[in-house]
Amino acid sequence: MARTGRNESTEEKMDRNWLELIQELRVLQTGVQILGGFLLTLPFQSRFSTLDDWQTGLYLFNVLVASLTTILIVLPVSIHRRLFRRGLKATLVSSADTITKLALAGVSLLIVGSAALVFDVTMGRDAGLLTGAALVLVVLVIVVGLPFWIHRKALQNRED
Repeated sequence: MARTGRNESTEEKMDRNWLELIQELRVLQTGVQILGGFLLTLPFQSRFSTLDDWQTGLYLFNVLVASLTTILIVLPVSIHRRLFRRGLKATLVSSADTITKLALAGVSLLIVGSAALVFDVTMGRDAGLLTGAALVLVVLVIVVGLPFWIHRKALQNRED
């Protein structure tokens, strides 16, 4: 079987992994900024005062999720500042990997919550709950299940 790996040192691999994680976080940050910005404008709309308690609670939950997800997205930068030039790149990459997975979960939850809120306000409670439930299933299949399936297939192909 032909070698498909890179000819790089451990330090080069950690640098590459760090840069890849930072790029992924940039993509996540853009999505959270767009949804978070959308959420922050809602209280200033005239119709906001007509939201019922469920809708207001869901709105506040979404703002909280957007805020916490934003914190997760910037956390690797804070860790990088603390670990910079201390020879702990592997620790940095490992922690950033875990944080990025948590941020993905936050973004997924924010997407579900925001869509559920919009459908609830525009089409009614049943539509909001149905949309939220359907999107949870989509997230579980696409964001969670599909990467596991692709990983398993890649391992099978590597063994062949």
